Amino acid sequence: MGTALLWLLVVALVLVGLAGAVLPAIPGVPLVFAGLWLGAWIDGFQKVDSWWIWVFGVLTLVAMAVDLIATALGAKKVGASRQAIAGAVIGTFAGLFLGGFIGVLIGPFVGAVAGELLARGSMDRAMDVGIATWMGFLFGTLAKIALSLAMVGIFVGAYLL
Repeated sequence: MGTALLWLLVVALVLVGLAGAVLPAIPGVPLVFAGLWLGAWIDGFQKVDSWWIWVFGVLTLVAMAVDLIATALGAKKVGASRQAIAGAVIGTFAGLFLGGFIGVLIGPFVGAVAGELLARGSMDRAMDVGIATWMGFLFGTLAKIALSLAMVGIFVGAYLL
C-alpha cells in the first residue's frame, strides 16, 4: 500500500474516531489512537516517537474510563435504579438509530426517565434521574472529545516540529 493511501487511512481513522467520540456505537477514541499510531508508524516513529504513542495510549484509556464513570456517577448521584441505567443505554442506541445526532442527545435522557418510571413510578424522581444521567453522559462525551482533540493536536505539533 502506498504512503499516500496510508495517510488517507490515517485521516479516515481520525475523522471516524472524532465522530465516534460523540456517537456511542463507534469506538471513537481507540480509532483516533489507531490513526495516530499508523501515522507515526508510516515514517518509522521518527517525527512522532514511541514515547508519544504511549502518551496517546494512556489518554485513550483515560478517555474510555471517564466516559464510563461519568454516566454511572451521574446516575448514581441521584440513586438511579438499574432500570433507569439500562434505559439510558437503550435510549442512547435508539437515539442513534432513530434520530441521529439529536437522538443521541435526547435518547439517554428519555431512556433514563422511562426506566425510572417503570422502576418507581414517580415522574419528579424520574426527571431528576434523567437529568443527572444525561449530565453524566454529556460530561463523558465532552471529555472524550477534548482528549481526542488533544491527542490530534499533540500529534500534529510533534509531526510538524
